[in-house]
Amino acid sequence: MTRRLIQLFVGLALYGLSIALIVRADLGLDPWDVLNQGVFEHYQPAGISFGLVVNLIGMAVLLLWIPLRQRPGVGTVANVLVIGTVANHGLAWIPSDLDLPLRIGLFGAGVVLNGVASGAYIGAGLGPGPRDGLMTGIVARTGRSVKWVRTAIELAVVAVGGMLGGSIGVGTVIYAVTIGPLVHLFLPIFTIQADRAYR
Repeated sequence: MTRRLIQLFVGLALYGLSIALIVRADLGLDPWDVLNQGVFEHYQPAGISFGLVVNLIGMAVLLLWIPLRQRPGVGTVANVLVIGTVANHGLAWIPSDLDLPLRIGLFGAGVVLNGVASGAYIGAGLGPGPRDGLMTGIVARTGRSVKWVRTAIELAVVAVGGMLGGSIGVGTVIYAVTIGPLVHLFLPIFTIQADRAYR
């Protein structure tokens, strides 16, 4: 259990840092933030904040867990508490208005780190975050590989977010098509008592 907890929190912290790297790269929002922004643009006149939109979408995704028979765990709660906090610290630490070559480097590092972090905290087996639980639930129920399920989810989220007015950049597309294979690669490496469903 000690190893699981350490792996969980290290993974979540690295995930938060990866978000900060991607944001500072300024090459496009990740797919879920495209959706968050698109929904926010529609409901902003009603006085709903961006943070509330993020939380409401997370809750809606948790409802999708029910037919997939996914169960939340300590990792699900920690996901909400740790990632945003670390991301905020990372954004305060990493400067903005960087030159393009450095931004490209930050983006590449952020996407790879995101894949590593996802594999680590999901692999701890203490409960995935809302969006990752959707992925693992579909993988478990369909027998499809992580890379194809994750890629399909990311592309669907980008499509809906884009139709709602979310900002899509080249980084959004790169993230959407690479994060699935990256998680597929790193999840079996970090999974404690690996489940065949993740291979």
